Amino acid sequence: MTHGAAPALIAEGLRKVFATKGRAAPSQALDDLSITVAAGALTALVGPDGSGKTTLLRLAAGLLRADSGSLHVLGIDVAKSPQAVQDRISYMPQRFGLYEDLSVQENLDLYSDLHGVPADLRRERYARLLEMTDLGRFTKRLAGKLSGGMKQKLGLACTLVRSPELLLLDEPTVGVDPLSRRELWQIVQQLVEAQHLSVIVSTAYLDEAERCAQVFVMREAKLVAKGTPAQIRDNAKDLCFIAKPGQGLHARTLQARLLDAPACIIDAVPEGGEVRFIRRPQADIQDIAALLGGAPMEPVPARLEDGFMVLLRSQVSPSREPAAPTPVAVAANEGEVVIEVKDLVRKFDDFVAVASTSFDVRRGEIFGLLGPNGAGKTTTFRMLCGLLPASSGFLQVAGVNLRHARAQARAKIGYVSQKFALYGNLTVAENLSFFGGAYGLRGARLRQRIGAVLKEFELGGQEDAPSGQLPGGFKQRLAMATGLLHEPEILFLDEPTSGTDALARREFWRRITALAAGGVTVIITTHFMEEAEYCDRIVIQDAGKLLAIGTPHEVRARAASAPGQRLNMEDAFIGIVQQARDHDRAPAVAAA
Repeated sequence: MTHGAAPALIAEGLRKVFATKGRAAPSQALDDLSITVAAGALTALVGPDGSGKTTLLRLAAGLLRADSGSLHVLGIDVAKSPQAVQDRISYMPQRFGLYEDLSVQENLDLYSDLHGVPADLRRERYARLLEMTDLGRFTKRLAGKLSGGMKQKLGLACTLVRSPELLLLDEPTVGVDPLSRRELWQIVQQLVEAQHLSVIVSTAYLDEAERCAQVFVMREAKLVAKGTPAQIRDNAKDLCFIAKPGQGLHARTLQARLLDAPACIIDAVPEGGEVRFIRRPQADIQDIAALLGGAPMEPVPARLEDGFMVLLRSQVSPSREPAAPTPVAVAANEGEVVIEVKDLVRKFDDFVAVASTSFDVRRGEIFGLLGPNGAGKTTTFRMLCGLLPASSGFLQVAGVNLRHARAQARAKIGYVSQKFALYGNLTVAENLSFFGGAYGLRGARLRQRIGAVLKEFELGGQEDAPSGQLPGGFKQRLAMATGLLHEPEILFLDEPTSGTDALARREFWRRITALAAGGVTVIITTHFMEEAEYCDRIVIQDAGKLLAIGTPHEVRARAASAPGQRLNMEDAFIGIVQQARDHDRAPAVAAA
C-alpha cells in the first residue's frame, strides 16, 4: 500500500437503478453504497450474483452514471469528468473484446493504437507484457485459436498496453483453469508489488480475495461488510470443524445431511474426502454429534470463505433457507454402465483434440471431466452429449451407440451449457413451455412438470419475467429446470457454476446430490477444483490425453510426493498436469 497517497476510489451514497423491459420490475443495482478503496493495493469485491459488483466497476470506469451519490476515482469526480478518469485507468470487463481473427501481436498493436501509446514505448512495454504473460512464443497465433486461459492473459496484456494508475478487473478468472488462474494472479501481484498499482477486482473465488489487502462484501446492492481478509475470517472464528465420514458414506452425503439442518449448521462443503462445516454459535454440540452419526470432528482455523458464508447466512433465517430438494427417481440397476467409451478419437483436420480415450460411467454416478483450457475435455463432453461426432472409437450412451443413433440417445439426456442458452426475450414460463414441448411433453404432463421444476428451483413468482433479465443465479436455476423437465436418465453439465458465488454453488450441489441419490447419472465439467470432491470419480485430461482417472482420493494420492501427504484437489490437479507437461518436454529438450 502507498502510505500517504490519496484513496484510489471514494464512493458516498451511490444509488443505481436499471429500468427493465416487459413485465419485470426495475432492478436496484446499488443502494446507498459508501466505500473507500486505498491506493497502491489489491482490493476485492465479493458477493452473490446481482449484488452490484459489476455495476460499481462500470461506474468507476465512467461507463455508467449513478442516479445519486458521489464517486471520485483518483481524485476526479467521475460524473463530471468521465474521460479524465478513463485516461488514467484500465478496465477489463468479464467479456474482454479480443479480435479473434487478429494475431496476439496485432491485438496488442490495435489496443496500443486505440490508447495512443507512443511507438517508442511499445517495444519495451510489449517485451515486459509478453514475458509476464508467457505469450512471447505465440505472437503470430490468432487470438481465436488460443485457449481460454491464454485469451484472459492476452486480454490483461491488452488492458495494460498503457500504464494505468488504477486497474479494474471484473471476474478475470471466470472459466479459467487452476493453472492459468494461478499464473494470472502472479501477474497481478507482480504489478502491485513492482509498480504499486492500485487494483480493484471482483471475484467469485474466495481464495483469490484472501490475497487482497481489502475485501468488500456486497449483497443485494448493499455493503454487508468490509475489512482485511483476517477481519472477514474472524466472523467464523471458533466455529469451523472437519468431520471424517464413516466407512461407505460419501462426503457429499454427510454434507447434504448437515446442510439440511440449518438450525445447527451455517455451511458445509466436501474437502479432501472429509466435510468442512461451520456450526451456528447457539447450536447444541449433542445435536451436531447426532447429525454426524458418530463421525469424529475436530476444530480447524477459519478461512475467508467461512467468514463470508457466516455473513451471508446471518441475513437469512434458518426457516427461510431453501428446502432440501426431492430426489428424482429413475430406473434402478445401480452400478449399471450407462456410458461406455473405448479408444475415442476426435480430430479437427490434422489436430488431434482427443486421443484414444477410454472410460465408463455407472448409473447414479457423478463423474467429473477436468482439465486445463484447451485440454480436450469440452470436445469429449460434446461427443458424449451427441453434439459432436467422434472421428473413431466406440461410444455408447444410455444403451445407444452414438455413432449411429445420436437423436435416440438425446431423448434420454439433459444438457445445461456453460453460457445461458435459453431464449432471453421469452419469459421463464414461455421457455419452460417451449422446451417441454421440444422434449415431447404435452398437456397435463407438461403443466405438471413445469409446476414441479418451478417449485424445485424456487422460480415461483418469476414466471412472467423475461429470462434474459434474470440475475445470474436465477438464469442458472432456469437452465437446470429446463434440462430436467423431461426427467432424463443422464444429465450433462458444462461448467454450470462458472462465475457463480459460493452461496449459489452450495445450493446447486445440494440439488445435484439429490439427483444422484435418485439414480440420475451426472457428467460435469468444472474449473472449481473443490467441486471435484462431490464426484464419485474424475478424469483429468490435457493436450487431448487422459492423464488420470479414479476417485478424488485416488487422484490426490497419485499426485502426492510422499506417502500420507495431504493435498487439496487444486494442488493435485496442478501437480498431475505439470508433471505430464514436464515429461512431454523432456524428449524435446534432450533432442535439442
